Amino acid sequence: MRFRHPDGTTVHLAYCTNVHPAETLDGVLAQLREHCEPVRRRLGRDRLGIGLWLAKDAARALGSDPAALRGLRCELDRRGLEVVTLNGFPYEGFGSEEVKYRVYRPDWTDPERLDHTTALARLLAGLLPDDIDEGSVSTLPLAWRTRPTEAAHTALRTLGERLDALHELTGRSIRVGLEPEPGCVVETTADAIAPLTAIGHPRIGICVDTCHLATSFEDPHTALAALCAAGVPVVKSQLSAALHAEQPHLPAVRTALAAFDEPRFLHQTRTRTPSGLRGTDDLGEALGGRALPDTAPWRAHFHVPLHAAPAAPLTSTLPVLITALSRLVGGPQPLTRHLEVETYTWQALPPELRPATRGRLADGIAAELALARDLLTDLGLKELP
Repeated sequence: MRFRHPDGTTVHLAYCTNVHPAETLDGVLAQLREHCEPVRRRLGRDRLGIGLWLAKDAARALGSDPAALRGLRCELDRRGLEVVTLNGFPYEGFGSEEVKYRVYRPDWTDPERLDHTTALARLLAGLLPDDIDEGSVSTLPLAWRTRPTEAAHTALRTLGERLDALHELTGRSIRVGLEPEPGCVVETTADAIAPLTAIGHPRIGICVDTCHLATSFEDPHTALAALCAAGVPVVKSQLSAALHAEQPHLPAVRTALAAFDEPRFLHQTRTRTPSGLRGTDDLGEALGGRALPDTAPWRAHFHVPLHAAPAAPLTSTLPVLITALSRLVGGPQPLTRHLEVETYTWQALPPELRPATRGRLADGIAAELALARDLLTDLGLKELP
């Protein structure tokens, strides 16, 4: 979906396909048919943007066969879909029964992460619509916090050189954004400023995920102002909402939170204290002991659907998303041109909230995109055909 900002800039809105667990090229082609096109039809659009997730095997198949890449591009066109951004954070196994810490490997200390991200940038240059010359790829924020990161900085400098060479070769500018996430070396937007300014490459910036921003209790205005002051580009933003518990000391609240403590993904949980942010790596740790004080609200890294807040006594951090979006694209000039709805946890929701059919999932994704569309038009952006 495309929107015209009052300054004339085109802003793109997509939804991220990592909600669908396909990891092979055949699986990617099937998800275009079975998921993406039905979402487009529900929205009554001739064209729908998708934030494509290409796992290791799919990326290698496309990179080794130019005809396969042309075939994917033709299939996108045939189904009324377009790609300007890729989610390069998960490498493989994102649909596995247990992902947890595996999602952070390989990290930026491993040469495979550099090679995979380079491959994604090259593929995106071939997938961009004919009238678009800039794409974006989001990636993990260096590594999980226990890993040393000196090699990661070197790898990112090499990535910058490769992105420059790709631009010279194709005329397409592909930018890569580190996506701060709780528990990682770069947990917050503030943590991103030092490494990104040290690298100092205009094609390497930040991907602001509004669920992660909220989980770490960052104020959107403060965070985005600091990025602007430091000259760190916002390559893209993922529009997502975290799980919020206002009174975690109450038994009813803990019971409600326990329903979201599931085995597939990490749900890092945070609270603010007078001495700073406190957290656990997973929701179960927070619920199972005294790791977190319960005298102030908790937030958990669980991407809840944008249009459907959890039932009381829980809620979501949608207000943080709304505030961030007003700063990202509501000013005189947009801070980013690529927005991506990223709710990948539909099947991790408590059983009674999960979409039972493919059609119900398409309904939910379409409803999220409709909400995001309305937020953008409320900010003065004009939806384009």
